[in-house]
Amino acid sequence: MAGLVCFAATLNEVALVAATEKTVVQIIAPAHQRLKIKRWGVFFDGIAATGAPVEVRLLRQDADGTLSAVTIFKQVAGSETIQTTAKGDASAEPTPSDVIDVAEVHPQSGYEAVIPFDMPIEIPGGGIVGITCKAPDAVNVRAKIIFEE
Repeated sequence: MAGLVCFAATLNEVALVAATEKTVVQIIAPAHQRLKIKRWGVFFDGIAATGAPVEVRLLRQDADGTLSAVTIFKQVAGSETIQTTAKGDASAEPTPSDVIDVAEVHPQSGYEAVIPFDMPIEIPGGGIVGITCKAPDAVNVRAKIIFEE
């Protein structure tokens, strides 16, 4: 790891269909390079104060499914080329694997997890990690994963 801090985010809202789990963003580690997740988050645009919570999961995925390309941005200066790839807004869901973290989030709010320095979430070379959301009612979401490669 060279200490290149980057983020992958859905710059546009992703529409969630009621009661359907959807991968909103995922990152794919380069073949021979580990990544460390530093933060991750989701932010909803619900309007009902009585809305039921959205189930949000950060999980490993065994295959990348059918998703649109997501641009990755550097958070630090430098000329290094980003090796990681990112995708979002799944039209065909990836194969889920281990759940890393889970939260229930009110659809009028957001959630952001800051990972402790001494407890990194590592993604092995070639590994895939995604954020999925399952909302009881239709709502839009933006999501991000901040990582170091």
